[in-house]
Amino acid sequence: MSTDTKMRGGIDLGGTKIEAIIVDERNEVRGSGREPTPTDGGPAGVAAQMAKVLKEAAAAAEVEPASLAGVGVGSPGDVNDEAGTVANAGNLPDWTDAFSLAASLKDALGCPVHLGNDVQVATRAEAELGAGTDFSSLIMVAWGTGIGGGIVLDGRPWLGRGAAGEIGHTVVKDGGAHCRCGRRGCLEAYAGRGSMEDRARREVAKGAQTDLFTIMEQRGRTRLTSSIWAHALERGDHLAHELIDRAVNALGVGIASAVNLLDVEAVIIGGGLGVRFGQPMAERIEAAMKPHLFNDFRPPAVRVAGLGDLGGAMGAALLATG
Repeated sequence: MSTDTKMRGGIDLGGTKIEAIIVDERNEVRGSGREPTPTDGGPAGVAAQMAKVLKEAAAAAEVEPASLAGVGVGSPGDVNDEAGTVANAGNLPDWTDAFSLAASLKDALGCPVHLGNDVQVATRAEAELGAGTDFSSLIMVAWGTGIGGGIVLDGRPWLGRGAAGEIGHTVVKDGGAHCRCGRRGCLEAYAGRGSMEDRARREVAKGAQTDLFTIMEQRGRTRLTSSIWAHALERGDHLAHELIDRAVNALGVGIASAVNLLDVEAVIIGGGLGVRFGQPMAERIEAAMKPHLFNDFRPPAVRVAGLGDLGGAMGAALLATG
């Protein structure tokens, strides 16, 4: 196997999947791996799966993990790169307390490990390599298990005091639906895939008919993935359409409010659902934004993430460049 230290690794830690890639100095993907995110085992179990997926990607690239210049990780939750820890990753199993993720992965892989917020690193990748390259200001919206966000202003990431971009926890309805964060009315409570699944299960318990869970069982899944939602829509499933419509309306309100505050040039729609549904759904979100835009005569461009499913992992790999 190669020992070319110009290669870097990137791991995208999501609520339903872990994706890892190996890139060269030109940011071209040389190997990849993908596995489901564990639903139990806590942070240690998730970290073990992350190391396994990175090793799969390294094997595909014919490089030893220990020879990599570094591995970057895009993680949800409270990420502290200096301390090498992640805490409060709400969509991951039993991950509340700070866990030394960097040290755990370094021990397993034998190379330096760098941590970053999952959506912030994906935002950087889209701004530098993907759909945001034509813009100096943008908002990235990651529509997946939760709703994440990232901001670029004047060509630079805007991190605030460390937690900027949490568009999923902007309030779209005062006193509205319970969010997994413990508050009410958050955008994520209406549009996050996890919250949508919770709502679907409640509706089924009340007698609603849907193919969502039948498709899930047929595919051997334990959660409603983006692909399952897409197939249910294709079948004309009434409940799936109802919940997606609800999500799109909420996304329109939340994103438009963020645009009214920052007046960015572009909105990039990413995440598992955003990428899976593609441009037609981005156009629906754009239409849902328009009634709520103050400067409706000069709306932002709305684009699907150009790097697709690899955006998070690509952004994570950029962390290893310094």
